[in-house]
Amino acid sequence: MNASPRIVLGLWPIAGVTTVGVTEYDALATIHTALDCGVTAFDSAFSYGYQGESDFYLGQCLASNRVGLQREQLTIMGKVGQRWTPSRQRYVDASPEQLTADAELSLKRMGIDGFDVLYLHSPDSQVPVERSAEAMFRLQQRGLCRQLGFCNASMEQYQQFAQVAPLKAIQGPLNLVQGQQTPEWLNWARHNQVQTFVFWTLMKGLLAGKIGRDHQFAEGDSRPGYEIFQGQQREQVHQAIDRLEVLAADHHTTVAKLSIGWALAQDGVAGALVGARYPEQVLETCHATALSDDLVAAVNAIVQQTCLQ
Repeated sequence: MNASPRIVLGLWPIAGVTTVGVTEYDALATIHTALDCGVTAFDSAFSYGYQGESDFYLGQCLASNRVGLQREQLTIMGKVGQRWTPSRQRYVDASPEQLTADAELSLKRMGIDGFDVLYLHSPDSQVPVERSAEAMFRLQQRGLCRQLGFCNASMEQYQQFAQVAPLKAIQGPLNLVQGQQTPEWLNWARHNQVQTFVFWTLMKGLLAGKIGRDHQFAEGDSRPGYEIFQGQQREQVHQAIDRLEVLAADHHTTVAKLSIGWALAQDGVAGALVGARYPEQVLETCHATALSDDLVAAVNAIVQQTCLQ
């Protein structure tokens, strides 16, 4: 069974920044497993890894091409505009010069001629959105990418970008706990024929059903710092997961597939970015498909009764 065509493998977890213990072997095995399963879309970024690890790992797997895919059969998404300081603090630089340099270096790391979609990773408070968009458009005109995208922005910022350059895709966070009210940017994208790819569908692993109430994170793992992993919020999510596990069992699936399928079922969502650190995580999630209306309603009822009281 081939992977769902709407699943995009997100490479942030294998970059070694916020997750610990992931080796180069793990990273390469994860990407190879995705390719073996039929995943054809991959999401990387210049800042995924202190030294561009995700770009390099993806490039190695593309070069080996053990599944025999042609380049045009793959969708490679990249992002530019975020970098790291020598002390490993991430910062935004969406100046035209930096966007150009980052795009060129990212392509070199991957060993490819161009991206299918190149995203502005996030707005820069020091650079007008329109100026960054103009620089991105020039990269497209040079042939460094087929389409342009924008991530982590407000509806107003998406509009500003689209007034200057042809905006074809956006990325934003969406999951069944925090997405019971449709985000404004998702409505805007749908009404303007802009493709939307969502991340955080598994809430950094919490909605995968594998992180128990007493789970101890390894030292250096950034997830405990997120509010959703703390106190009452986390307990409410666990209460929802307890009931989602029963629902999943009744439908011969998993909580992870329910969570991804819920996101894919939302109007206007083109695909879901699903991260993985290890091959077995790819095997569990890559076949997720959109839930039926009845199953979406059942999931919503559980979440509303547990997390939104």
